[in-house]
Amino acid sequence: MRKSYLEVTFRSGKPLAAYYYLPRNVGDRSAQVKKHRAGLLVDLTADGRPIGIEIAIPSLVTLEAVNEVLATYGLDPIEAAELAPLQQAA
Repeated sequence: MRKSYLEVTFRSGKPLAAYYYLPRNVGDRSAQVKKHRAGLLVDLTADGRPIGIEIAIPSLVTLEAVNEVLATYGLDPIEAAELAPLQQAA
């Protein structure tokens, strides 16, 4: 099982989008996307497990918003350091 990590995509030196990968099994694929707060979309497997959070509008994301999404799925909150690269780039 892979661990969580953040991937940020840049355009002209500014964050364009980001993806927070959640723990997943080898072969897990997104079968559905569920919209949460502005700019946060959760990829779910066919059986409803979250495998990642799409951060469509990096400038709007907050630690609290991400942790709220994680709590919705019974996942542990993350520390500010997990989103630090995104916050520093904004």
